[in-house]
Amino acid sequence: MESRTAEQRDARAGANGGEPTTEFPGRIPYDAYVHAGTLHSLQRTLSGDPGEMSFLVVSQIMELYFGLTRFELDEARTLIVKDDAWGALAPLRRAALDLDGLNAAWKALSWMTPADFNRFRDLLGEGSGFQSAAYRELEFILGLKTESLIRPFRRSAAYPRLVRAFEDPSLWDETMALLARRGKADWVQVYRDGDGPDNHLRMLGEALTDVAVAFGEWRHQHLLAVRRTMGAKPGSGGSAGIAWLERSMSRVVFPELWEARTHM
Repeated sequence: MESRTAEQRDARAGANGGEPTTEFPGRIPYDAYVHAGTLHSLQRTLSGDPGEMSFLVVSQIMELYFGLTRFELDEARTLIVKDDAWGALAPLRRAALDLDGLNAAWKALSWMTPADFNRFRDLLGEGSGFQSAAYRELEFILGLKTESLIRPFRRSAAYPRLVRAFEDPSLWDETMALLARRGKADWVQVYRDGDGPDNHLRMLGEALTDVAVAFGEWRHQHLLAVRRTMGAKPGSGGSAGIAWLERSMSRVVFPELWEARTHM
């Protein structure tokens, strides 16, 4: 997309008499940047049921949010490795807001009953959100690592990326390494140092807590959505459905940060 200086934009607005530009020599600049045409070509439903479009679009929106949240957490991890706790706050706060947007997407499916879902569910075959590579990457960077969960991707282009995400130190690993470098025994000591403007580690702890809370809310909303549309039936991907999700939710994000609150 062609870049313009402020002076060029002002000149164009003056030449247009304040009206938006309607003629372009090539591709519309907005589409060249956002690829909106491509995005709107990706909704290929399998049934004639109009409700399936909601299910598909919300699933695609969630995929984008998984990737965006992982991107921000990766940026935060890079800064933490550089000992920049203050700098890591901004991407962590953005990640928490991204997760808020992700959680809000569930509302668009709150209309769906078991009868609504069953009208197209069988057409999904074994397709399941369990098979989302972007979600698995997000779990791995948060420190929720289970090696067997990489197995479904062995024949996909995502496999090398997932292996790397599994093997790399997680955001939490690097955060705990930062505490050790700063001479902190644990999070209790960090919080006991007070809440002054110079206690960047305490701010980091709270930013991480916000991420953990928002991620936990997504997992809870996922559980409720499955319970609402499927009850206790087995999942499409071969899991035990609700029972599997409940076991998965028992794995806590940033456990030492939560445990420390008991001793503060």
